[in-house]
Amino acid sequence: MLCITIASCGSAHDGGVVSSTENNGVQAGAKQLPTFQTDVPDLHEEMLGLEFWTRRIHSDVRRMEPVEIQAFNQENLSTDQYLHNLEQFPDTMTQADVVALIDQVSRPASSPRYFTDGRQLSDSDYAGLEANVQRPALADEIAVRWGVVVERASMRSYPTDTRVVKHPQDYDLDRFQETGVFPGQRLAILHESADGQWLFAVNYHYAAWLPKRAVAVGERSKINQWYQSSPRLTVTGSQVKTNYNPVDPRTSEVVLDMGVSLPLMSAADVGHNVNGQNPQASYIVALPVRDTEGRLEFEPTLIGRGQDVSPGLLEYRPSLVLEQAFKFLGERYGWGHDYNGRDCTGFVGEVYKSFGILMPRNSGQQGKSDFAPTKRFAPEDHAARAEALAALRVGDLIYIPGHVMMYIGEVEGEPYVIHDVTGLSYYQSDESLYRGTLSGVSITPLSPMRLSKDKSYIDGIYAIKTII
Repeated sequence: MLCITIASCGSAHDGGVVSSTENNGVQAGAKQLPTFQTDVPDLHEEMLGLEFWTRRIHSDVRRMEPVEIQAFNQENLSTDQYLHNLEQFPDTMTQADVVALIDQVSRPASSPRYFTDGRQLSDSDYAGLEANVQRPALADEIAVRWGVVVERASMRSYPTDTRVVKHPQDYDLDRFQETGVFPGQRLAILHESADGQWLFAVNYHYAAWLPKRAVAVGERSKINQWYQSSPRLTVTGSQVKTNYNPVDPRTSEVVLDMGVSLPLMSAADVGHNVNGQNPQASYIVALPVRDTEGRLEFEPTLIGRGQDVSPGLLEYRPSLVLEQAFKFLGERYGWGHDYNGRDCTGFVGEVYKSFGILMPRNSGQQGKSDFAPTKRFAPEDHAARAEALAALRVGDLIYIPGHVMMYIGEVEGEPYVIHDVTGLSYYQSDESLYRGTLSGVSITPLSPMRLSKDKSYIDGIYAIKTII
């Protein structure tokens, strides 16, 4: 499953809404901005600015060189049970192995599920979904096909776009939504739906169904050659778009999320006219596209130099980790990359992909995994948690059940985090429990927040990871 939504809860605070007139940007002759108000405890407007936190960094040194990051990824891809090493993926798989992967996502829920119109899924509804999965069509031995994602798309529990929720009023959390895929990601393709519209495929950290229209199928050797080509352009903004192309819509205004990496080309390769535009003020990338038969092609495509992109990977150091994280600040929460956004693990995953660092997809997988140096805590390890919190470094990942947060610094001894989170709960000064909504990338103090009426976030911390 995905990063579980936190219906958060707790800590002492003076009342429901905090107001602040500090640092409101008023200048002579300018209109005064509205007074900042928030129901997040111990949060002031200046804390929403990147500089507030970067100036608190004590040592902004590079934590890993590119060659060390490459070795870090290779070790994890080879040993971590939640990652798939596509370089070593087999050419064929048994029916039993493919069914086991499908069964991880395509299975009826243990509790009732509802369509968005309020109707409960029935046995016949599940039977229809199973018919499209068509397990009986799997041969005893499956030849693995290969493809590349050509547009941002969803990976789903079943081969369907139908939204399914746990509670009729819980419209935000589509329980068939697993994760997102992005242009340039390699896929091992294992199966096709009965209606011919969906593929069951494996990327580096997930296996699920995605729309066939989002995939171009090609030869494994050519895909690997493209994937390993250097130098590359890294998307460092939350999202950017390729330049408008009136000639070929396949490359026009394609959405590229943070961490997408594409091979760079030059005018020496393609000339000084790319689809009617001189490339001198743009980067030229080899973009994967799909022909009319679904086959893979690579087309020279322009991305303006004014876009938030970087030749090569970003230098992995604390101030840039913060800078990347703050680019998502305020983005709407999207369960499994829904709503054209991301969830808690999608958020931290995209930030770290800016530096070339890969990690498992879901918070539980990340927390249980040994993909990075980890401190683990039993429920009664209160002293050990307190010691670990006092030693946090910027960018450290903090795990509680169903959720992950990124540490950004401390103010007067209080640790603060940035995280993509749904709920907000804490105890007020009158000892009543306040319950609010965040539903986006937010900054909060750690101590006040609660998992439940009787349990704080801090009490729920079971792992802290330092990526170095």
